[in-house]
Amino acid sequence: MRIKKIYCYILLLLTFSACAQDKNPVNNKNSHEIIVPELINPWGFVFLPDSSMLITEKEGKIIHFKNKIKKEIKGLPEIYVRGQGGLLDINIHPDYKNNGWIYFSYASPKGEEKGGNTAIMRAKIKNDSLINKDLLYKAEPNTTKGQHFGSRIVFDKQGYLYFSIGERGNRDENPQDITRDGGKIYRLNADGTIPIDNPFTNSKGAKKAIWSYGHRNPQGMELHPETQDIWTHEHGPKGGDEINIIKKGKNYGWPVITYGKNYSGTSITDETKKEGMEQPLHYWDPSIAPSGMSFISSNNYGDWKGSLLVGSLKFSYLDRCELKNGKVIKEERLLDGIGRVRSIEQGPDGFIYVGVEHLGIVKLIRN
Repeated sequence: MRIKKIYCYILLLLTFSACAQDKNPVNNKNSHEIIVPELINPWGFVFLPDSSMLITEKEGKIIHFKNKIKKEIKGLPEIYVRGQGGLLDINIHPDYKNNGWIYFSYASPKGEEKGGNTAIMRAKIKNDSLINKDLLYKAEPNTTKGQHFGSRIVFDKQGYLYFSIGERGNRDENPQDITRDGGKIYRLNADGTIPIDNPFTNSKGAKKAIWSYGHRNPQGMELHPETQDIWTHEHGPKGGDEINIIKKGKNYGWPVITYGKNYSGTSITDETKKEGMEQPLHYWDPSIAPSGMSFISSNNYGDWKGSLLVGSLKFSYLDRCELKNGKVIKEERLLDGIGRVRSIEQGPDGFIYVGVEHLGIVKLIRN
């Protein structure tokens, strides 16, 4: 009887292990070149017009990388570094050449409560220091929880600023309540003012900057190069990571509907669909823990053009999603085993650059 129990236990462990493995095939016909070495957690990076880079290190540093030299930018605001929080994404104004504005997201302790929450700031750089610092948005309230800060920053072709904030570990209140921050995609004018056509500007008590809601923890956001739609991905719980196309005022369902479960394996909800809530374009089960996102729009990679690239923190690879008629029809693992992929950008030269924790920023090469 004891042997039978041990056998059943081993079988259960093997079954669980097999279920937890990523199913995507490996493509070995690619390699990489290290461009920016010795970074700890390159949470975000952006190319400047001269092809140099601004890189955020989660611990609280902005690095200017030019001509193989790193310079730290001084004068950052106070940053709340805890768990998933710290210095997060970075981007530049579409007219950066003329106005010099950079935008970054970070966990800020500003406010009455202990802890922190996600904030968006713009600033300019002079003599390797931030000047003209302007806090555009600060989510409330602060909390000492260390999870689900978001946060990515994207501009659309009209110059509107979009950013994501995770639900800060408060899944039962924040995502579905438009009077509360967290679990949302937001839209602002580039100067931080709220566009008059935002969906909830006339809703009593609503956070007027909200563009969509019902999100968990979006750590990928990108403008589709052809349709100009805002695409995001977000962390699910155990299973249920999602890719979504973001539409004005829509509800993306978390936690009322989900394809995931609690980390313990228990059910969050039996519902995966509900009227008035958007379905994901694609979801992962098991979770890959997605971070970073970019489309290949150049001709540098042959028939990979049009693919969506997503980083996997959990399985340490770059996921190439082949798209057709608005669906993911194929996935494959690039840079397999490289490390936790945190950030992805297509450079001005048309090559893909990937931020990898404890490695640096690498250029993707198709062999």
